[in-house]
Amino acid sequence: MTTVTIKRRSTVYPGFLKVDQVTYTIPRFAGGEVEQTREVLERGDSAAALIHDLDSDELVFTEQFRFPVYLKGPETTETGKGWILEAAAGSVPSDEHPDQTMRRELMEETGYDVTKLDLIASFYVSPGGTSERIFLFYAPVRKQDLKNPHASGLASETEDIVSRRFSRATAFAMLDDGKFVDAKTIIGLQWLRLKR
Repeated sequence: MTTVTIKRRSTVYPGFLKVDQVTYTIPRFAGGEVEQTREVLERGDSAAALIHDLDSDELVFTEQFRFPVYLKGPETTETGKGWILEAAAGSVPSDEHPDQTMRRELMEETGYDVTKLDLIASFYVSPGGTSERIFLFYAPVRKQDLKNPHASGLASETEDIVSRRFSRATAFAMLDDGKFVDAKTIIGLQWLRLKR
């Protein structure tokens, strides 16, 4: 077993997205050790779900504005540059399990009261720079599970979200055409294509 020795760790930015600077030593594959200093974006864990309406065989996505996408593009929705289609998602608080977070977020963002969640995978978004890990679920729903068709996120979090529905075939065609640019959504769609 290899040993990592943390020599220094300090918070260099204490905002919502906290940034720590860490200096540590690790063993080298060729022998000896090397000291590295890295910044780590401490984002926390997130949960996401690919919603599949089994009655209509439609997939339900959220559409919302994402400023980094506005800066870099591309434009992927009719709404305009910066708005993207995603699997519904949210940050996991320290006192919640990812599936609890996902059920709450699905109700807030899409109005679905979900009872069944199947874990597709958990993965790091960008392991070279951020600690964020995503727990991605498959959420099969029925028509009667839609409790609030007007759900649009939490006003207290200034969320402005709309649900978009596409047939499974249309969603796969959109995937092939590059209309999805969010990694968790692409992973979920590829999983669904392979498994279902």
